[in-house]
Amino acid sequence: MSLEVSPDLLAAAHRGEVDDDALVGCIRESLPYAWEVVSSAAGAGPVPGSPTVHEVPPPSEAARGELLRALASDAIRGGLERHFGVVLAFQNCHRVAAFSPEGVEGADADTFDAFVSPCGQLLNQSPELRDC
Repeated sequence: MSLEVSPDLLAAAHRGEVDDDALVGCIRESLPYAWEVVSSAAGAGPVPGSPTVHEVPPPSEAARGELLRALASDAIRGGLERHFGVVLAFQNCHRVAAFSPEGVEGADADTFDAFVSPCGQLLNQSPELRDC
């Protein structure tokens, strides 16, 4: 799953003139399912001590691909995090958590560390999810 980059945006990228608003607009248009998942988790307004976790499996392989593309790319993920003012964490090809930036270092530090730990990943495996 790739971003659909307009000729104007591509030309701006060649000039080194792409800001977060342009990137976020491209993400929103190109990866609508991923945008929906992240905006839902982030839009719930995670506050320190209360991260928001999206746990619904994607409805299709294309949707799963969008989510993987969005969260596996440092640039896309970083753009989304800056846009929504959150820190994103990702597990099992569909579990997306949005933490408040202050919470990751404070009230949510233990929860965040557990979510992104090897143990957290392994404990979230199940036979149903092995094909994702």
